[in-house]
This record gives sequence, structure tokens and C-alpha cells, in this order.
Amino acid sequence: MKKGTLSYTSLVFIHIGIGLIVYLIPFLAKIYSALILVVGLFYVMKTRNRNNEALFISAYLVGAEVFLRMTDGNPFHEMIKYSVIVFMIMGMVYSGISKGSLLFWFYMFFLLPGVLVATETLNFGTDIRKAIMFNLSGPLCLGFAAIYCYRRKISLEELNNLLLTILFPIFSALTFVFLYNPSIKEVVTNTASNFETSGGFGPNQVATILGLGTFILVSRIVLKSKGIWVFFLNVALCILMTFRGIVTFSRGGMMTAAIMIVLLLLVLFFFTDAKGRFNIIKAVAVGIVLLFGVWLYSSSQTSGLIERRYANEGVHGNKKASQLSGREDLISSEIKMFLDNPIFGIGVGKNKEYREETTGIVAASHNEITRMLAEHGSFGLVGFLILLIVPLLLYLDNKMHIYMLSFYMFWLLTLNHAAMRTAAPAFIYALTLLKIYALEKPAVHRE
Repeated sequence: MKKGTLSYTSLVFIHIGIGLIVYLIPFLAKIYSALILVVGLFYVMKTRNRNNEALFISAYLVGAEVFLRMTDGNPFHEMIKYSVIVFMIMGMVYSGISKGSLLFWFYMFFLLPGVLVATETLNFGTDIRKAIMFNLSGPLCLGFAAIYCYRRKISLEELNNLLLTILFPIFSALTFVFLYNPSIKEVVTNTASNFETSGGFGPNQVATILGLGTFILVSRIVLKSKGIWVFFLNVALCILMTFRGIVTFSRGGMMTAAIMIVLLLLVLFFFTDAKGRFNIIKAVAVGIVLLFGVWLYSSSQTSGLIERRYANEGVHGNKKASQLSGREDLISSEIKMFLDNPIFGIGVGKNKEYREETTGIVAASHNEITRMLAEHGSFGLVGFLILLIVPLLLYLDNKMHIYMLSFYMFWLLTLNHAAMRTAAPAFIYALTLLKIYALEKPAVHRE
């Protein structure tokens, strides 16, 4: 990536332009999707992944996934996850892998018993291949990305550029969301997650990617905004992204972003010198004021309903019985499936059928942790423990990875409210495994 203000701002406005053009001419979303893949494949083969090009192309795909889904740009729903897998394998072929990544081969091996069980337990009329791959595409994407990233050395500057690569296509999604629904007041009538304010697509997934974009913008405001123009541009974009993330009425994505930001600021506070700490305190103070303003504006645009949503209340202020929008019932049913089938589980993709048969509830899982337990049994439990523990152990010898805790919490929290509907939690998890070195000590910039 080219350095300099012009390069950054040009790429920002190019991606805003992509969002505008796709809104006006929807068919171009398919062209955009095809171009990413074709150019990406050519680029990785040409460079032979000398500078982790496979990782950067995958990052761009992850950032673009929700935008391509909301604009029908993908030939099939899970295309991005499979594409990331392909690029990760290409990267491994060209650049090799670490011996320690064997743990994640075990993790993927532990997914196989659940597949075998599914071939026996899924209903006769179910498309077995589709049911299995829908539920395995996320875990497999995580597995291959983790194997590629495990102890792979990149600089802190490269990691910042990688996050920027994720961010650019999120600007296209943000632009599309604004154009799809410029007037919030006209479409908000209750406290449920709102498809209209989410570009006509799933609010949970839109809030997740906008929350991730908000986090990346905050990190750039604190660490990478070296000029007045870039600083104010990033602040403006962050305000807009936060606002649209809030008014999706899907709480998980934005609450996760808030936790990620707090963790990053805490790490930076202890990592920098006294001057850096003072700048962080100033940044937090200004951020709180701006967030308060965004919240007040969101409240006025939703006639106060956003406050009721975050207070878990209905339109008239009545307290909702469910704290998690009904997800407690799904979680409890999946825990029961695990307890009834503790060794091999009920089989990949079976939990939706099993839940309907035993409880009458027709709903897919929103929690990847309990889904793994229900469908994979003890093998799923061991696999999840590998995912849970390995990043924390690596972090003991990887303190330059200032984003590690934030990435880890993004993965863990997103699993609990959005499962692996998108490639983002799988890919961001893999980034926790990178071995980071710094060319220079990061500074907190203010001008």
C-alpha cells in the first residue's frame, strides 16, 4: 500500500464511490465480486506470496463480504469463506507453515466425526451436502486461516495496513446503507432489529461489520492520523459508522466494538510513555463527548426507541422477558442436545431439525459455541478449547501484538451473538496468532 495522505483519502473515496455506483447499478456488484477474486488470484500467483499477499486479499474479501451479500454480488452465499480458504491454501503452498500449527489440523480433524454422524441423523429430505457445508464453512475458514497465521511474523505497520485493507470495503457498505435508507425516522416503528436501516440485509451481520469498522477507525485515529485532514476525515467517518451501526438496532455488533476499543486503549495506556498516556486520556475524553452526541442524535432519529432497545424494553417501555432476543431458548436447547449426546453429538447441521422436533422452535443457531457442543459432542468441546487457549498462550511471548486482546474478544463475543454467519470472526481470530514485531514503538498521534 502506498503511503501518504493522498493515497489513503483516494482509496477512501474510491470505495465510497463503489457503494454509490453499486446502489445505482446493482448488477455491478457481481462484476466487483468477480474482479476481487480474479485480480486477487493473479496477484498472489504473480508475487508468489512474498509479502503475505494472500493474507491481504483475504482481508479485503472479509471486509467486502457483507456489502456483497446485501447487494447480491456473491454467486453463492458462502463464497467469501471458501475464497478465504483458497487464498490461505495458496499462501501455505508458496510460503509454508509453522510446525506448531499442527494443533489446528487437529481442530479440523475433530470436526469429521460430526460429519459422519450427520449422514445418519439428518432427515431424509434434507440436502445433506448443503446442511453440512453451511455449518462447516465457518469453522473450516477459521482452521485454514489459523494454520496460515500461526506464528507468522509481520510488522506492526503491516498489521495496521491489513486492518486498513478490511476497512476500505466497509466504507462501500456504509455508503450503500445510507443510500438505501437515508431517513431513519420513517422506518423505525419498534425496538426490533431493523432490516431497513441495515441496507435491507441482516441487521446482526451489518452491525457486526460496522462495529469492526468503527474499531479500526478508532485505532487509526489514535495511532495513524498524522495530519489534520486525515484526523478529521477519520473522526467524521467514525461518527457516521457508529451512528449507522447503532440504528441497525442490533446490539451485539456495537457492544462488541466498544469492548474492543476499551481493550485496545488499555493496552496502549500501559504500552506507551507518559506523554502517550496523556494523549490517550484526551482521546477518551473527546471520544466520550462525541459518542454522547451520536447517541443523542440516534435517539432523536428513532424517537427514543434506540434507548428502549438497549434497555431491553418494548415500544411502550415494557421490560422484555428475554434478555438476548430469545437466544436463551436456542442455547439451552443446544446444551440439552450435548448432554443427551455427549460423545459424538447429534451431527453437523442437525440442531435446527432436532430443535424443531423436540421443542417446536424453528430457528438456526446464533451461538457457535453451543452449536459445536450440540453437533460435535466432546470432539467439539476439545476443538473449542484449542481455539480458546492457544491465542492466550502465544500472547505470553507476543506482547507487541497490541490488537491481540481486542481481536480475541471480537471472535469470542461474535460467536455468541452471530455465530459464524460471516468470515469475519474466523479471520480476525486467525490474526491473534500472528507474531508481531515493531520497527518502532507505536505512538499516540495528535496534531
